[in-house]
Amino acid sequence: MSERAMQEPTLLVLTALADRPRHGYAIIREVSAISDGRVRLRTGTLYSALERLLAQGLIAIDREEIVDGRLRRTYGLAEPGREALAAEAARLTATAGEAIRRLGGLGAKGATA
Repeated sequence: MSERAMQEPTLLVLTALADRPRHGYAIIREVSAISDGRVRLRTGTLYSALERLLAQGLIAIDREEIVDGRLRRTYGLAEPGREALAAEAARLTATAGEAIRRLGGLGAKGATA
């Protein structure tokens, strides 16, 4: 497991790539869907994140093609990215589980000091 929490945009981009490779615009749409519209990545933010994730080896270029005279890259989750995402999902699940456990212990009376 990682030592520090993953930033939300990183978590969402890796999650968007977990089931299949996607190009930039598809990643933006998928992040919006995953977050129920709460997070809307801007193009500059996305491509900065993709460059960082590529440099870290968490994602890889799956393919490149020319579409309407422009280069389109499709990105996929690399094995280290899959491992990092799984570790972060486990960390979040454990934290959420503890929060739910503690809230359930409060009952109808509310918190006690």
